[in-house]
Amino acid sequence: MRDLVNNKAKFGTAPVFFTAISTILGAIMFLRFGYAVANVGFMGTLMIILFGHLVTIPTGMAIAEIATNQRVRGGGEYYIISRSFGINIGAAIGIALYLSQAISVAFYLIAFAEAFDPVINWLQTNYDIILTKRMISVGALVIVAILMLTKGANLGMSALYAVVAILFVSLISFFMGEPTVAASGIGFHFYSKVENQDGFFKVFAICFPAFTGMTAGVGLSGDLKNPQKSIPIGTLLATFSGLIIYVFIAYKLTTSATPYELNNDQLIMQKIASWGLIIPIGLAAATISSTLGSIMVAPRTLQALSQDKVFPSLSLNKWLSKAKGGSNEPFNATMLTLGIAAIFVAMGSVNTVATVISMFFMVTYGAICLVSFLNHFAADPAYRPDFKSKWYISLLGFLLTNFLMFKMDPGYAVASIIVMVGLYFMVANTRKNYSGMSKVFQGVIYQMNRRLQVFIQSTEKDNDNWRPSVICLSPDFFKRPAAFTLMSWLSYRSGFGT
Repeated sequence: MRDLVNNKAKFGTAPVFFTAISTILGAIMFLRFGYAVANVGFMGTLMIILFGHLVTIPTGMAIAEIATNQRVRGGGEYYIISRSFGINIGAAIGIALYLSQAISVAFYLIAFAEAFDPVINWLQTNYDIILTKRMISVGALVIVAILMLTKGANLGMSALYAVVAILFVSLISFFMGEPTVAASGIGFHFYSKVENQDGFFKVFAICFPAFTGMTAGVGLSGDLKNPQKSIPIGTLLATFSGLIIYVFIAYKLTTSATPYELNNDQLIMQKIASWGLIIPIGLAAATISSTLGSIMVAPRTLQALSQDKVFPSLSLNKWLSKAKGGSNEPFNATMLTLGIAAIFVAMGSVNTVATVISMFFMVTYGAICLVSFLNHFAADPAYRPDFKSKWYISLLGFLLTNFLMFKMDPGYAVASIIVMVGLYFMVANTRKNYSGMSKVFQGVIYQMNRRLQVFIQSTEKDNDNWRPSVICLSPDFFKRPAAFTLMSWLSYRSGFGT
């Protein structure tokens, strides 16, 4: 099997961190965080940040742990999971992960168009030219498609550092800004909200994609010099940095604008910032960077899936795994990803696409945390990662993802779980020679049996009851079947025979 690794790999930890942080501090931060503060208040927004990171931190720690257990190659999160827990499990998670990454491309392009609000209004007012946001999204998709199909991953890395610099300037300008005229003299208001506000979990579903960018850098695994080192450090550093920054942003928004302004002006950060023009520039830079990041990662996930032949059609696997050039650029997988993105760009709604993405990421992260927890419980001696998480952290991540999924949308939650189970059985039936849940549960059952045996042996003996434990020793095992028959009679249903 051909390795999906860039033979010219030269990236270190910095690209992992910057790719993740530029995705975390992206569209939701600029467009929907004011809406969150307006609808659930400052304390409610802190709860959204807390719940979001109680999902992403256990997932990030699980991925970091798995990444340090073995050599990591191309395919990002999918490769890490499938090589640790079996291809059948990895493929079910990987397909859902790929869809969330592909739909994210559309989400960022729709958000990119929002940055052109001032331009759209100016053209219509001064020249009577009607330019819609959907036209901008589609045009941006075409440009991104041409660039990625011709330039590949190196283009994204070249633009990454410039984007991070613009983001940094945007945040500095925002934090140095003054409150709006309407908010002057009001001060800090913990619980102020707009009337007829949206519910907490609806707001959470819209804002959750802001926190999912922490794994964006993992998809570069095939382009890293030392992924076992770069992935854990870059991923966790970006996650905790994003947590701190979002808390300060929520505080600044609360003290700088009224709930009405926060709810009705999605670019309210522009009015607060000391240099307002940098905010739409930062939004455009962050969203196009996130678009490039997703369009780099998603096709590589799909390429790795097809390289493992997880799809029923061998010709489809061959076509999707086709690479271009010495850097193994996933040309065909990129084209399919762009097609999926185009379908969701046609929706044109940030909130709608954000809700869909949230559900896909939730079910993916929940599955990762569950498998990580089971692997901890199984205590496989071959599982010796350099970075060690805790079983209860993974269990917390799994339980919380399920709770939040059903609170956000019970119908979507049930459908997502059914899809995940269906994907698993599809892959299991397509590739029966691949290991699946049995690989994990075999260790879990062994560990349960071991602990029960230790518990039984540690209890006081009851002389009123007994159970036979028979060991049969013979120099001619296969020539004396009667000995086995006798052992079976003695231990049948009531004890153990060896």
